[in-house]
Amino acid sequence: MRRSLRRSAAGWLALGFAVLLLGLPTGPVAPGQVRAATPDLTIVSTARYEVQPGDRRIRVTIDLTLRNRLKDTKTKRFYFDEAFLAVNPGASGFKLTTSGKGSPSVRVTKRAKTHTLVRLGLAGRLFSGKTAKYRLRYDLKDPGGSPTRELRIGDAFVSFPVWAYATEGTAGSSVSVAFPKGYEPRVEAGDLGTPVTDAEGRITFNSGKLSKPLEFFAYLTADRPGAYTDGPITPTVLGAPATLNIRGWSDDRPWADRVGGLLERALPVIGEEIGLAWPRDVPLTVQESVSRSTGGYAGLFDPSANRVEIAYYASDFVVLHEAAHGWFNGALLADRWANEAFASYYAGVAAVDLGVEVTPAAAPARRSDPARIALNAWGPLGTASTATEDYGYAASLAVAQAIAQRAGPDDLRDVWPAVAARAGAYQPSSGPAEGAFAGAPDWRGLLDLLEDRTGKSFDDLWRTWIARPGDLAALDARTSARAAYDKAIAATDGWQLPRAIRDAMRAWRFEDATSLLDGAGQALQDRAAIDAAASAAGLILPATMRTAFEDDDGFDDTAAEAVAQLETIARYRAAAAAAPAEMTPVTELGLLDATPEADLAAAREAFARGDLSASVRASERAAATWADAATIGQSRAMQIGLGAASAALVLILLIALVVRRRRRRVSSVVAQEQRPAER
Repeated sequence: MRRSLRRSAAGWLALGFAVLLLGLPTGPVAPGQVRAATPDLTIVSTARYEVQPGDRRIRVTIDLTLRNRLKDTKTKRFYFDEAFLAVNPGASGFKLTTSGKGSPSVRVTKRAKTHTLVRLGLAGRLFSGKTAKYRLRYDLKDPGGSPTRELRIGDAFVSFPVWAYATEGTAGSSVSVAFPKGYEPRVEAGDLGTPVTDAEGRITFNSGKLSKPLEFFAYLTADRPGAYTDGPITPTVLGAPATLNIRGWSDDRPWADRVGGLLERALPVIGEEIGLAWPRDVPLTVQESVSRSTGGYAGLFDPSANRVEIAYYASDFVVLHEAAHGWFNGALLADRWANEAFASYYAGVAAVDLGVEVTPAAAPARRSDPARIALNAWGPLGTASTATEDYGYAASLAVAQAIAQRAGPDDLRDVWPAVAARAGAYQPSSGPAEGAFAGAPDWRGLLDLLEDRTGKSFDDLWRTWIARPGDLAALDARTSARAAYDKAIAATDGWQLPRAIRDAMRAWRFEDATSLLDGAGQALQDRAAIDAAASAAGLILPATMRTAFEDDDGFDDTAAEAVAQLETIARYRAAAAAAPAEMTPVTELGLLDATPEADLAAAREAFARGDLSASVRASERAAATWADAATIGQSRAMQIGLGAASAALVLILLIALVVRRRRRRVSSVVAQEQRPAER
């Protein structure tokens, strides 16, 4: 995660001030006559820049070959005895020598922001057709001051411009740059070929012969690993300490003080605005750097190394941006644009809260920008042009600002804990939260969560800034599926849609979701029909269909349950309808020892608890009892009639028997009374 802050190429090129060389030919006949130095006097040079950090300087040595290209006439003899040369601004310690006779001299005639003009006093007259060799030496010393100064020479870091020297239109000059052992140099601008490392570890760059020396310009930086000083800070973020190690160059204490102080104040503010505690449980190293990333970005967050690199020249905005990357670094959100968007957004929010005046590195995004791309097409660092990178940063910030404005700070703050918990949108209205993401959500999951947690629509922002042409069909399908989903939610009347539907919506499998929603709609229609039928029958619906509905992933079980409930209700109603409209003595006699009302009550109770089989059996018993009541009554009545006749016959026989027995007893008594007594 990086923040754009590039050195101005125009500023660098301004350092490449063209060599100003004025030849002043003189002679005994015309001492006041001045002739143009070019092409009369040509110079070819070999310049060597040697980094000497121990002396805090760059030693520049220029071997000059001067040639007088004039031709004498019969009356005039031409020669040069001085020349003017423009060298780097701030140059000092000049010394001019020659291998020939005489004592050359050098003095500064003008100092400007863009160059230093020196006068070269030649050791002797350089006559027509002659060549002379001189060596000019001077030093470039670190002036101190702003961290963005062009010239820095220290134990940990070196940066400086490199020029070549020649006369106009003269080819053949060259430049070399030498670094001592231990430095890791980089050519930020210009072409100095492939570096060569000698046996002692010194690194040398060489331009080779230049066809147009005055157009040559290079800018080099180098740092020396290990030349750092560490210092811990422990700001408190939402009540918990956040441990960071500020690692600055040993000779750049101001950077460590500035960056460490700003981070110590900013992290608590950013954490409060986001609504999340500091997410790292090991110390994060914030390291001063040259900015070695492609494109010269001033910040680099490397989560795998647990390190943030912030360039020595980085602005306060970049520091705040990298601080926000402590949260938005690929672990919370998946897409590059989203991480850069909210890192920039919260950097700006923190700047306002802290009263820090900052200017985002990227200019405001314009939809008419020729480099405009859909943010979903913004690739990894180093894969796009500078213009596209600039647009990506600007557009991502514009999106974050628009999201924040629409959502409001409080609702946006509620989104991030859900993102951190990997909880998706479309949560059930009751019960435990459902996880949705194995990793950080991408642009789709972020859109869902934003709309779910804020109740606002962000579809238009996604279509305008984020979606690629191929993504628009998915957004269209989402719109249609969400409409069907909302309709189904309204129809559930307290029931939960099956999780399979929510999972399909979260995964943007809208074809599957729509098919499942169609099944849910049919199931809910079945429920309405069952509700009406049960109400008409005076039955209480069991929870079995709701259970089947909420756990179903295809609604086959729900449909089967609906059919079974309707059939059970029909059996119950048929049983209830079988009850006689009028009770006759025969019917009452048939129901004398039967309880069909109790069977109906049992059927109702079984249906209410979801035991449909028991309900059907009880209904069938009641129906059968009522259907057979008359027949049973008639049979019983006949049995009673036959029983009564039999009882009468038996009574007659008994009476006759009794009478017969009495008659026998009377006859016996009479007979005894009439028998004569024995003597």
